[in-house]
Amino acid sequence: MTRRIVFAPDSFKGSISARAAATALSEGWRSVAPDDELVLLPLADGGEGTLDAIEVAVPGARRIPVAVTGPDDRPVVAHWLLLPAAGGVGETGVVELAAASGITLLDALRPLDAHTLGLGEAMAAALDRGVERLVIALGGSASTDGGAGVLTALGARLLDAAGAPVAPGARGLAAIDRIDSDALRPLPVGGVVLLTDVDNPLLGPRGAAAVFGPQKGLDSATQPLAEAGLSHWAALHPHVDPARPGSGAAGGAAFGLLAWGATPRTATPRTATIEPGAAAIAELLGLPAVLAGADLVVTGEGRFDGQSSGGKAPWQVARLAAAAGTPCALVAGAITAEAEGFAVTAVLDELAGSTEAALADPARWLRVAGARLAAHPRSPRLAP
Repeated sequence: MTRRIVFAPDSFKGSISARAAATALSEGWRSVAPDDELVLLPLADGGEGTLDAIEVAVPGARRIPVAVTGPDDRPVVAHWLLLPAAGGVGETGVVELAAASGITLLDALRPLDAHTLGLGEAMAAALDRGVERLVIALGGSASTDGGAGVLTALGARLLDAAGAPVAPGARGLAAIDRIDSDALRPLPVGGVVLLTDVDNPLLGPRGAAAVFGPQKGLDSATQPLAEAGLSHWAALHPHVDPARPGSGAAGGAAFGLLAWGATPRTATPRTATIEPGAAAIAELLGLPAVLAGADLVVTGEGRFDGQSSGGKAPWQVARLAAAAGTPCALVAGAITAEAEGFAVTAVLDELAGSTEAALADPARWLRVAGARLAAHPRSPRLAP
């Protein structure tokens, strides 16, 4: 009997794109079940690969190159996406933080000095083009600067007690004495949408420095410094709640953009709003309709951990699959949290024999996982 199988993975960060992952999984499946109907729908959740997903979904989308300052001050050629006018709003610019200020752009981690200046420069380029709305994909950040770099690129001056600009990155936050916003650009007339892949607040044990800082190089000595800097940054913006879910996304860049949006510089109020990236992109791609009547959906990401249930793409796919009554399989490089809501799981590290082997050739082991799933689509855990 012919089955209808949907492949809807996110990227496996740093190793393989969502599109290539979906292709590899489907190739493995087809090697076992060549007559099945296979639907490829690579996803993103606001992190790496968001431009790819939206470009595929929106007719007329165009990539625009832009030269920006990378998170370690080296020049980077990134792209932003120009979307045609729709729904009463003029053209929209989609900017992906990972492409301009992402952690994969670093040769070595810079826990206190990496910044988001490049993201702000890409946003400024889109505004210069005349877009009426901005959509900012906030996953994959290299820094914990609270969005200070973004606001600097948009015209704000962050000054110390002597009136000099503070150092970029988390290092300079605690030294800010005042913010000169006279040259800060206004928000576009259609506002700003922030796509986040997490729901963490800015501060505290679930905040940007505590939860995401270690992957950016913060340790027991530097994490308190970053936390103190973010706390001071929040105090400078009393009109924005640092406990707001999602404000800690991208090292607190979401907070900085909310602060920008909370200070309208025209008579017409314009705001920055947070939306769960996985849900927004899944809706844009029409995933709920695709899942209707499917026999199985296969999703995945590089590491399924405690953060995944905070809004990552696999969690969103599992939620939509449950609503459609469709079984959902999870393929991940590693699984370190309870994989609730998944009928089948496959771990590339186990299939390959080691993390190193899986990372060396992720497409190969995704094909192996796809073949194993096709042969045993109801096995709770696929064995090596």
